[in-house]
Amino acid sequence: MKFVNEYRQSENIQKIAAEIRKVTTRPWTIMEVCGGQTHAIVKNRLDQLLPQEIELVHGPGCPVCVTPLETVDRAIAIAALPEVIFCSFGDMLRVPGSERSLLDVKADGGDIRIVYSPLQAVKIAEDNPAKQIVFFAVGFETTASANAMAATQAKNKSLQNFSLLVSQFLVTPAIASICSDEDTRVQGFLAAGHVCSITGYENYLPLADKYRVPIVVTGFEPLDILEGLLMCLRQLEQGSYKVENQYLRAVERAGNRQAQMLLDNVFKVSAQQWRGLGEIPASGLGLREEFSVFDAAQKFALPKIKTQEQHHCISGDIMLGHKKPADCPHFGTDCRPERPLGAPMVSSEGACSAYYRYSQQEKAREYSMPTPNDK
Repeated sequence: MKFVNEYRQSENIQKIAAEIRKVTTRPWTIMEVCGGQTHAIVKNRLDQLLPQEIELVHGPGCPVCVTPLETVDRAIAIAALPEVIFCSFGDMLRVPGSERSLLDVKADGGDIRIVYSPLQAVKIAEDNPAKQIVFFAVGFETTASANAMAATQAKNKSLQNFSLLVSQFLVTPAIASICSDEDTRVQGFLAAGHVCSITGYENYLPLADKYRVPIVVTGFEPLDILEGLLMCLRQLEQGSYKVENQYLRAVERAGNRQAQMLLDNVFKVSAQQWRGLGEIPASGLGLREEFSVFDAAQKFALPKIKTQEQHHCISGDIMLGHKKPADCPHFGTDCRPERPLGAPMVSSEGACSAYYRYSQQEKAREYSMPTPNDK
């Protein structure tokens, strides 16, 4: 297939769904790691095409959701400083901190700007030499490459007024953490294709072997996801566990070596705190010493930040695959996109956001359907 619409055609989707029903002989629980995959599943109601034996659970692949509360509070404190222009992707503005959000700071007069690339923040630093420009560098390996490019450009341009507030995560340690959880129900994984376009999938091989779980690198269109599920289910039914690549049109085994070299040049692997999951060793990226001048956490001498987690939010259980969004007693009532208790209801990749958004659309369709008495 050559065109995106071919990966969305109902006839192709129904064929793969029928094959899934054919090969499934027992219950299986499979986790799609990426929030983008979760949204595609719920939006297209792919879970409704599956046999009842198959349960899909949602992983920690939403960078907004896993950014720790302390980092969000630090971002809020920096953004409130009068000398700072704070740049961020739009999703982060409504993520609740301990007491308020970045959007609240903006409403109070803080200079917070939504950008679509960290390179835009570099340009803002060039255009505003009297201001300190801070970019909220949130994400996994995919966005880390662009953040590394921004740091490299800032260094080459000798921009002393540019810095990154880094909250970068690595996918494979999170999968290992889930696999080693004694309460895990996950028996197979759909890995995020866009991350693997950078990293490749060689680093998944030891995971599949150690934890005896199939891992399938999967794209984001409906047909991609169902094909990835089918590949994973065939392994589970046969008792095999290996890494397979469904996303052949975008992912190579070795990944993007040039992007990997850029990452290695700017970042070093470090322990990382995950919101809802706790600290995972060697699961994050921090700036190397030669780029430490661009580390906003070091540049701004802030008092120690005391965080207060929202105890009503069960995001950790959701991202570990223990629970679904609807299992939360606050889902859709006290916790809604306009008034979220936690990040998964905010982000465009959050599981709670997906369930709420598309359940509301489903209700709207039901309300608009004519009744037998309608004329």
